[in-house]
Amino acid sequence: MNETAVKAVEPAGLGGRPVYELHGVSKTFVRRNVHALDRIDLTLAEGSFTAVIGSSGCGKSTLLKIMAGLLPPSDGSVYLSGKPVMGPRRDIGMMFQQATLFPWRTAIENVVLPIEVRDGKQAAAAAHEQAYKLLDLVGLNGFELVYPSELSGGMAQRVAICRMLINEPTVLLLDEPFSALDELTRDFMNMELQRICMQRDATVLLVTHSIAEAVILSDLVYVMSQRPGRFEEAVKIDLPRPRSLDMMSDPHFGELVNRIRSHLDKGAFL
Repeated sequence: MNETAVKAVEPAGLGGRPVYELHGVSKTFVRRNVHALDRIDLTLAEGSFTAVIGSSGCGKSTLLKIMAGLLPPSDGSVYLSGKPVMGPRRDIGMMFQQATLFPWRTAIENVVLPIEVRDGKQAAAAAHEQAYKLLDLVGLNGFELVYPSELSGGMAQRVAICRMLINEPTVLLLDEPFSALDELTRDFMNMELQRICMQRDATVLLVTHSIAEAVILSDLVYVMSQRPGRFEEAVKIDLPRPRSLDMMSDPHFGELVNRIRSHLDKGAFL
């Protein structure tokens, strides 16, 4: 691991207080004899947007599941707001590659589902006003009573974003949420995600295969080695906000993309 490079752009140095802290997190799947992660140290600053990028099978999704409390680490510790993460928590929002909406529920019914599961139908009904506001936030005003089969892929993912936000989580964990969308829709959704996160001052960790996506969205990009996953490099993204798709043609954007790609290429032979 390149200690000098990682310490030079420590995410807590981006200005916010440390919110999420991982210390020496490792993961081994004993039955499969797979060493997935090795001594991961990570700090997410309040209001920061961090990306993790690496090749398939390097442990990115495993890391995200550990942070979400869906998997226990084999070694190390995970803290959110000073409290250990021992399982799924209300203050952790997670979004996966597919929207996974229930087809028999309307958009607004899908949004309030986490509250209904946790607190019952009466609490879910009381949350409808907040759900309407969230759907309006993502540009779905007027689609509250529409079923998933009537929504485009991008619209369905926006409903999934609202479902993630309904509990007002402290941290958002995103596992390639737009990878199944076409390129134009994915670009649009990335800009929508930036707008929503800036408006809510959200703290975000994004796992992605796309270097361009990581650069256009993030304050800091961690490059993971092949399995067992380690952070080999951290690249600070010093582009001004709000970002725009036009920035992708800027020479400095290209320099950042090439820097990350060079670290990924180097990691392929480690």
